[in-house]
Amino acid sequence: MTTLNRYTCEEAFRRIDDYLDRELSPDETTRVHEHLEMCEGCAREFRFEESLLNGVKRKLRQIDVPEDFQARLLALLGREG
Repeated sequence: MTTLNRYTCEEAFRRIDDYLDRELSPDETTRVHEHLEMCEGCAREFRFEESLLNGVKRKLRQIDVPEDFQARLLALLGREG
């Protein structure tokens, strides 16, 4: 990728959440990845965000919910749409 195609810190930072969620296009993913390899400040922010997200996911897996919770939630969401 040429210098002209690289993201700035601001551009990469705006995409970190979508990068973590794997919601970027292949081109955007490559650009963010390349930026994180070059920029320690953004890489540090990415590691923090990734750590926070993984911690939340771990905690959510430990919560017991009633068996019919998903069905009730989907029914409620359906009423709002």
